[in-house]
Amino acid sequence: MHRRHLLRLSALLLAAAWLGGCASPHYLQLDPKRTAAVPQSGSGQAVTVVAVDGRDSEVIGTRSGSAMSTATITVSAHELIPRLQREAEGAVREMGFSPTTEHAEGRPSLTLTLDRLGYERGESRPVIDEARLEAVFVAEAVNGGNTYTGTYTSWRTQSFAVRPDRDTNTRMVNDLLSDGLNRAFRDPELGRLLAR
Repeated sequence: MHRRHLLRLSALLLAAAWLGGCASPHYLQLDPKRTAAVPQSGSGQAVTVVAVDGRDSEVIGTRSGSAMSTATITVSAHELIPRLQREAEGAVREMGFSPTTEHAEGRPSLTLTLDRLGYERGESRPVIDEARLEAVFVAEAVNGGNTYTGTYTSWRTQSFAVRPDRDTNTRMVNDLLSDGLNRAFRDPELGRLLAR
């Protein structure tokens, strides 16, 4: 009798822990890396480089896919934007320019905006769930009276039988943002305009 009581208590505790895990929010600490080569176009010119957060909210979605869920997934601009700034400066340097954060009259500039970062529930099938991730970057190059704006979208659909934990979500969103950075800085038009 005592053993049956212990088993029942253990099952209840496991269920509570599992449910608690599902309902707990995830705060993702991201560090995306650009890996693609960039087109060479500069010859040492100074370029003002700024990364900004253009999202409506730091909450990118919920683990359950329900808008009312408390199991939110949050990406803090305070932590992410300095990392995007570092990657943008590195890309501009590799293009052949001298990146700076100082603004100056007449100096070419590049603004990288994280316009959207979303984590939504996809199609559900028996035993299998699906997460759909989307990142949208907007890069705006300005030189003199000329402006070039590029929009770069990355998608990822991930199927899973067990809902992803924080490490898995961190890895998926990092990969998504890294792909977005690669798409943006592979665009030769950015460097061409900055080099005019």
